[in-house]
Amino acid sequence: MANENDPQDELAGTEQPFIQHLMELRDRLVKALIAVAVAMVVLAIYPGPAGLYDWLAAPLVHTLPVGSKLIATSVVAPFFVPLKILMVAALLLALPVVLYQVWAFVAPGLYSHEKRLVVPLVISSTLLFFVGVAFCYFFVFGKVFAFIQGFAPKSIAATPDIEAYLDFVLSMFLAFGLSFEVPVVVVLLTRMGIVTIEQLKAWRSYFIVGAFVVAAVVTPPDVVSQLSLAIPMCLLYEVGLWAAGFFMRYTQKPEEEEATSPSSEA
Repeated sequence: MANENDPQDELAGTEQPFIQHLMELRDRLVKALIAVAVAMVVLAIYPGPAGLYDWLAAPLVHTLPVGSKLIATSVVAPFFVPLKILMVAALLLALPVVLYQVWAFVAPGLYSHEKRLVVPLVISSTLLFFVGVAFCYFFVFGKVFAFIQGFAPKSIAATPDIEAYLDFVLSMFLAFGLSFEVPVVVVLLTRMGIVTIEQLKAWRSYFIVGAFVVAAVVTPPDVVSQLSLAIPMCLLYEVGLWAAGFFMRYTQKPEEEEATSPSSEA
């Protein structure tokens, strides 16, 4: 028999049948796919797949010799490569809607203190990913391509392949986007009790070494791109330590709040 003094579970009575969960999941997936499809239609109209690729290739084209262009070594590459970019761009454009559908599906099963943690983390992780991609495109690409072209002998005609360039760009976007998630990872590790803030502060020097190792592995073998990835990671680690302290207080469980309240200490 349950003790009358035990706090009532705030999720009690909210359980739903398994079939209803599957129907809810289906509806959320359909809405997310519709959002992606609408984004694809909009981007297909303007600027169009070719326009998207021209925009994506602009940082490299600006560093090539005058009159140089990218080449397509495959017969179908001029069609499929811009189409791939269109799908990726549509997914990024519809990402807020997709994440909202994910949140709407899992939110009913979360406690209030968990919702206080999830909502800021979803928003911040999305923004940080976009910031990492934008930083890579607007700052890193121009510096890296200019650095690489500066070493190219004059006897070599620089004509990169469009498929190879797309693979390079997407891998760099993914590397910078995920690397900018360092504060989110720090907050999750501390809030889940895997490590403490004091331990992370003590491991700061190890993280700095690890950041430069990761940068050396995932970026081209040039100093510019490696520093452009490693230095922001180190700065974001410090941001994560600050944010972890804030979230530890903001997302306490009810029993933790009672244990740390001044009245309980009296």
